[in-house]
Amino acid sequence: MSRADGDAAEEIAFELPGAGGRAIRGSALVPAEARAAVIICHGFKGFAQWGFFPFLAGAIAKAGLCAIRFDFSGSGIGADRETFTDADAFADNTFSRELEDLRIVEAESHRRGWLRERYGLLGHSRGGGTAILHAARTPALGALVTLAAIAHTRRWSDEDARRWRERGYAEIPNSRTGQVMKLGTALLDEVEAEHSGALDITVAASRVTAPWLIIHGESDATVGVADAHSLSDAALDARLLIIEGAGHTFETTHPMRESTPTFDLVVSEAVEWFRRELT
Repeated sequence: MSRADGDAAEEIAFELPGAGGRAIRGSALVPAEARAAVIICHGFKGFAQWGFFPFLAGAIAKAGLCAIRFDFSGSGIGADRETFTDADAFADNTFSRELEDLRIVEAESHRRGWLRERYGLLGHSRGGGTAILHAARTPALGALVTLAAIAHTRRWSDEDARRWRERGYAEIPNSRTGQVMKLGTALLDEVEAEHSGALDITVAASRVTAPWLIIHGESDATVGVADAHSLSDAALDARLLIIEGAGHTFETTHPMRESTPTFDLVVSEAVEWFRRELT
């Protein structure tokens, strides 16, 4: 296997019924003598096979930790694990559905023996926000790492919300594929509901008890670095690492042929955090 495959780790694929009955597809890289495990959450318009995720999973496995990555059931990614073919799933996705998917993956990973009493959780971008919300409800979590994580679920203006509701959908361009995907109002309704305090990521950050490493690029144009400072300010105890000049994906692209010095730093810091806190 290549470095990105975790050297001698065995890769085990799985498929589970997720939120609303839609499929969660993923895989676990399991070293021969795994000492702990890390669950990895991709972000909005992302997927588990995108760019740096296989490389990151391989580095985690190489450190002797089981690396579990999956596509949220509302990601829109089809059975080939590469292309956006499930427009309805994408349109219906919400934070609550992602949290349900994450709980399902967590339970299945426990059942298979990949997760022990303490495990790690890593999320990128919106997946970082989902990871924080989950971590706040999981006191036994052993370690958390977020990469370019969002600090707020509301990512649109009042005018955007008005147009979204009038049309019944928002158009979401995918610059990588050229597709324009439709996002229904379920997400808008959920975030703007009176009870949306349940999805307040900065409040959740104040309840995270696991050792937490916040990594963010100084030049992130997708999720501004102010989000990282908001999370750090709210956290009980977190280490904040701002990487000078780095963007949202830490200078990596899809497909990822090789790493970058910036992402090598991200991997080194994240893997060492998990190794120290979980083993």
